[in-house]
Amino acid sequence: MELCYQLPVLPLDRPVPKHVLSRRGAISFSSSSSLFGAPDPRQLSQRRGAISYDSSDQTALYIRMLGDVRVRSQVGFEPERRGSHPYLGVDFRTLHSRAESAGSIPARRIQRLFSFQRHLLSSRLLRGAPHLNPLHILDEDYCGQAKCMLEKVGSWNFDIFLFDRLTNGNSLVCLTFHLLNQYGLIELFQLDMVKVRHFLVLVQEDYHNQNPYHNAVHAADVTQAMHCYLREPKLTQSLTSCDILLGLLAAATHDLDHPGVNQPFLIKTNHYLAALYRNTSVLENHHWKSAVGLLRETELFSHLPAEDSLSIERQLGSLILATDISRQNDYLSRFRTHLDENNLCLGNASHRHFILQMALKCADICNPCRPWELSKQWSEKVTEEFFHQGDIEKKHKLEVSPLCDSEANTIASVQIGFMTYVVEPLFAEWARFSDTRLSQTMLGHLGLNKASWSAMESEASGSFEEGESEPARATEEPSSRALSQGSQES
Repeated sequence: MELCYQLPVLPLDRPVPKHVLSRRGAISFSSSSSLFGAPDPRQLSQRRGAISYDSSDQTALYIRMLGDVRVRSQVGFEPERRGSHPYLGVDFRTLHSRAESAGSIPARRIQRLFSFQRHLLSSRLLRGAPHLNPLHILDEDYCGQAKCMLEKVGSWNFDIFLFDRLTNGNSLVCLTFHLLNQYGLIELFQLDMVKVRHFLVLVQEDYHNQNPYHNAVHAADVTQAMHCYLREPKLTQSLTSCDILLGLLAAATHDLDHPGVNQPFLIKTNHYLAALYRNTSVLENHHWKSAVGLLRETELFSHLPAEDSLSIERQLGSLILATDISRQNDYLSRFRTHLDENNLCLGNASHRHFILQMALKCADICNPCRPWELSKQWSEKVTEEFFHQGDIEKKHKLEVSPLCDSEANTIASVQIGFMTYVVEPLFAEWARFSDTRLSQTMLGHLGLNKASWSAMESEASGSFEEGESEPARATEEPSSRALSQGSQES
């Protein structure tokens, strides 16, 4: 039996209700247990249900989280990755992938398989349900730490990297589900919890975790930052439940299916997405449409009136499109004008939506405003992604995009410029709008982080100059000795 087909068995304390078994998309049936022995690879890879139920065994419930059971190419079938598009022989699926030995299962996948119990327990803890079966101490320890972290999810020092490890790479699903539940949005909008979970799992799976920066952990980090902003006094007093739902969904999906390259790369390579969106907000339009596709696929809002569902999709697009960095100055000028004229009225729906746009923009680029230990990691990851694009451009004889040339830029220089021209102006205006302890904390971290990068840049420059001067001194010393010997001989 292949490792990826070994599913744990969980005893039931009561029969599975018929209305649960009949839920489309959540339950899969099997007339025999052969499905869990040696299934047909194509059949297994197409199963979308979160729960598999074998009618021949009334005491067993099999749970398969989407993505935990994957058919590898060694069994004759390679599942197609959603949203992958090749260019010049370069597949976006493998832009940042590491070489793996043939016929081996990636360590990350094995880790996900072996930590099934941790997944189950963490999901039960999020729902507040006690677990009935004693699990391994290590699993309890990990999930207990994850639960403790979620109790402090509103802290600006929240370590998303640690949380992602504790949830075994499921930070986006766990954090977003927790926030939706904490705000009471699942109950208020009468959302089907199975559909919510299914939607979030698909969202997380559609992020390319091969990307050093634009991956599911970044989306989880932006969602956590958005939660911090939603708790600011001005927003807490004004935002509606629909505003909060839109803010969290936009944060979670704002970079959905990001290929790991920027818009100029797509345009100059004549990528079909650039043609589809006429070279305008290409990535942002794709993120939005991808999110809408998953909303419709999971039918998350199918119980709402059609006009309400369409309105949510349109407003979600408006928020995601606001993250286009090329339109940064337009939004910043409009924000500054509102603050100068003091005419923002959060009782106005359009003004509230604009503030949500600005909050999402801040959340998207808030890494330089995090504590140094977190900010430095994000800086290294985003620069790695930039430089990787530059390497691809060099390889295919393309013009190297700004900030993507590893020979002309350093992490420090990239970050100093980004902080100076993009981050500081935005967060200075946000502090004018919401002059709170959080705003001052963010500006404080921003100043310290910029100073740290400047010091590192100066140190690197000093070392380089010192390294250059040594050979110079070495060449000067023989000349001096030669001149001295010449004078003595004369």
